[in-house]
Amino acid sequence: MSIESRVKHWIRSDIRAMHAYHVPDPSGYIKLDAMENPYTWPEEMVEEWTTLLRDVSLNRYPDPHASQLKSRLREAMQIPEDQDVILGNGSDELIQMIAFAMRSPSRAIMAPAPSFVMYDMIATFAGMDYEAVPLRQDFTLDMPAMLERIQEYQPAVIFLAYPNNPTGNLFKESEVVEILNAAEGLVVVDEAYHAFAGSSFMHKLGEYENLLVMRTVSKMGLAGLRLGLLAGPHQWLAEFDKVRLPYNINVLTQASADFALKHRQVLDQQTDELVENRGLLMQALKNLHGVEPYPSDANFILFKTHPGKADLIFEGLKERKVLIKNLNKAGGALKDCLRVTVGMKEENLAFMDALRETLGWVEHR
Repeated sequence: MSIESRVKHWIRSDIRAMHAYHVPDPSGYIKLDAMENPYTWPEEMVEEWTTLLRDVSLNRYPDPHASQLKSRLREAMQIPEDQDVILGNGSDELIQMIAFAMRSPSRAIMAPAPSFVMYDMIATFAGMDYEAVPLRQDFTLDMPAMLERIQEYQPAVIFLAYPNNPTGNLFKESEVVEILNAAEGLVVVDEAYHAFAGSSFMHKLGEYENLLVMRTVSKMGLAGLRLGLLAGPHQWLAEFDKVRLPYNINVLTQASADFALKHRQVLDQQTDELVENRGLLMQALKNLHGVEPYPSDANFILFKTHPGKADLIFEGLKERKVLIKNLNKAGGALKDCLRVTVGMKEENLAFMDALRETLGWVEHR
């Protein structure tokens, strides 16, 4: 039997039909494609951090419960005292824990569409159905459709990115509450971009038995640490903790995240600068003929191009050494759309210069 035949025989057909999550090589580009914080730490903070890491015991397993880091996160994220917390190697792992603990051949995961691609991918990994409910043209929730599908499928879990990725908008708080009241299963409010939004459901934990809040430190300038948290009632989180792999948060992540959150004022200042930069970039895009930016409460801006021009503009920007995200191939509401991460002021200016040049080049093709 050939290796191709063995793979076909043993690997699930739905996995074989998928594509691995693709991350382009950013070498040599102005990198505005992955919603990262572009700022580094002050030199004295880096020195203090590296000194701390010298005393980290790499020969020992990490604290399996990451108790000190959890305590720091509780304070930094204002998690209610009566609510539990578990940590994941990024929010992706937390989504996977939830899916693995709740999976059943007859159960579904639901989310609006478009939204974070990992909800769909992890549903497939777990062998669960995935029910995507299309957003309206302005990317707001289609509440009649959401409520109808909840009634029809009673999904095990509904994920609501708040703000939504890749559209950048916040759903109405009253509509999220309506979904919480309609759902028999879990509702996970994914607040990955909370730092830029100024709105949260964290304070509502405990008011609804089926509400969990998920966050990450990635957008706060700590993407390289891969750390996410899930907060909510102990009864839920104790079950998800059973499928968490032991020692999933390594010693360097625990020490580094605890240190960074101790210097929260530096991270907050960087966030404030990015919010200011977002406003400037939004205005620049609004003033540019040939693109239509959508409102954003995150650290990125989705914008629509003229029909059939998105791929050309994306490639034109790459030729000018600027890397953003091409969402055109996703189709549907994202057809003709591109997404740019908000960077430092000089990066945003370079992006706008490259975009103006590219639009002029595309127009004369």
